[in-house]
Amino acid sequence: MEKTWATRAARATLGIDLHLEPAAGPGLRRGLTDALREAVRSGRLLPGTRLPSSRSLAADLAIARNTVADAYADLVAEGWLTARQGSGTRVATGVVPVRQPETPAGTSAHRPAYDLRAGFPDVSAFPRTEWLRAARRALTTAPNEAFGYGDPRGRAELRTALAAYLARARGVRADPERIVICAGFAHGLSLLGRLLRDRGADTVAVESYGLDEHWQSLTAAGLRQVPLPFDELGTDTRELTQGSAAVLLTPSHQFPMGVPLHHDRRAAVVEWARRTGGLVLEDDYDGEFRYDRRPVGALQGLAPDEVVYLGTASKSLAPGLRLAWMVLPPAVARAVTAVKGGVDTCGALDQLTLAEFIASGAYDRHVRAARSRYRRRRDALVRALAERAPAIRVTGIAAGLHVVLRLPSGTQCRVIRAAAVRGLAVEGLVPRHRHPEAAVEAPDALVLGYGTPPDHAWSGALDILCAVLSDPAVTGVA
Repeated sequence: MEKTWATRAARATLGIDLHLEPAAGPGLRRGLTDALREAVRSGRLLPGTRLPSSRSLAADLAIARNTVADAYADLVAEGWLTARQGSGTRVATGVVPVRQPETPAGTSAHRPAYDLRAGFPDVSAFPRTEWLRAARRALTTAPNEAFGYGDPRGRAELRTALAAYLARARGVRADPERIVICAGFAHGLSLLGRLLRDRGADTVAVESYGLDEHWQSLTAAGLRQVPLPFDELGTDTRELTQGSAAVLLTPSHQFPMGVPLHHDRRAAVVEWARRTGGLVLEDDYDGEFRYDRRPVGALQGLAPDEVVYLGTASKSLAPGLRLAWMVLPPAVARAVTAVKGGVDTCGALDQLTLAEFIASGAYDRHVRAARSRYRRRRDALVRALAERAPAIRVTGIAAGLHVVLRLPSGTQCRVIRAAAVRGLAVEGLVPRHRHPEAAVEAPDALVLGYGTPPDHAWSGALDILCAVLSDPAVTGVA
C-alpha cells in the first residue's frame, strides 16, 4: 500500500515546486548537484518523481539555466536521475532512499509481532463497505451549510441520532440540545477539566485504578486528584467528600479491574452529587460489549442533572475516527460549549456519516457482529489458559475487550520481558493503571486486551501468551 501511494504521489508532481538551497558562489553547480543528490538520498524526492524543467528551476533559483542543466546531467551520469525525450528528468526508479530512524535512541525499532495491550479494538474489522455507503448517502444529502463553520456542539444530525441510540441502548436520558461532539474521550475530559478549573475547582476524585492519560489530562487542567478506595464491589463512592468538585468513574465496567459498580455505591455517588453540587463524570468506554450478564445501564439514567455521560466510537468502530460525545446536565451544557469554542472542531462529513450509519441500523449490526467475535476470542482465551496455564487466574471477563490476569507474586516484570522476547506486547497493571497516590496494594497482573489482533493473528498471539505463562522459568509455577 505504501509503495502504491508513493507511486501515485510521484506521478502527481508534474509541475512541482522544489525547495533547494544550493551553496552560493563559484561552486554553484556543485552546490546544486549536492543539494539535489541529498534530496533524493534522504527520500524527500521519491523514485519516479518528475523534476522541474531546467528553465523552471533556474527561474525559481535565480541562476543560469545551464547551471541547472549541467547539475541534472551530472546526476544522470551518477545514476540518481534519468532523462528521456518527452518524459523529462525524473528520480531514478532504482534509488532506495536512506531512511532515518523513526524511534528514539535507546528504543527498539521493531514492532511486536502481536499486541495484546488493552484499550484497542480490532481495526481490521472496521465496516468499510457499510461506512462507505453511509458516507455516500450523507454526502449526497448534506446541506450546503454543512461545509461551513459549524455549531460548536457538533452536527445536529449526529446529536439527534445519538440521543435516540443512547436512550435505547444505554438507558441515557439524552436531549440533542445537551449533547456535545468532541474529538475523542480525552478531548471531552480536557474540556470538562478546563470548565471545572474556570469555576474555581481544584480537586477531582478518581478511581484508584484507571488510565494514566486521564489523570494527566486532569493534572494539565490544574486539578489535583484524590483516589478513592477500591474493593470487590468496585470503587467506594461512600468516601466522597465535600472537597471534590467532581468524580471520574467507569461505573458500568470498571477500567481495568472489570467489575460493575455496586448498586449501593451507585446510589451513594448520586446522593453525593445532589448534596454537594458535584459533577459525576461517567466514562462509558465499552458500554456495548456485555457477554455473561445483563447490560448495566448508564449511571446517567438515574441522575441526568448530576451526571456527565461520555461515550466514544473508539472501541465500537475505530479510534481513528476521533469521534466522541458528552451528554451534559442542563446547568453545564452551555458552559461546556463555550469552553469548546466558537466553531465545531470535528469533521462535519464524519459526523454526518456516523449519523447515517446509526440511523440506518448499520451501527447496531456492526456492534452485534463485533460482540459475537470478541466473545469467541474471550472464550478461547479463558479456555486456553485453563488448559495450559491453570495457575493464572482470569478476572473481569463478563464484559469489555480486556481481562485481568493475576500472576504469581513478583513475576509481572519477568512475564512482560519474556513475552517481548517472543514478539508479544503485554502490559502490567502497575504502574500505568494504578494512581500514584492510591492507597491500594496492586497485585502482580497483566491488563490483557483481546480486541487488537485481527482474526488471522489471534491464535498465534494466544499460543505465545500461553507458552509464556506456562513456562516455570517465567512464572515459577511447575
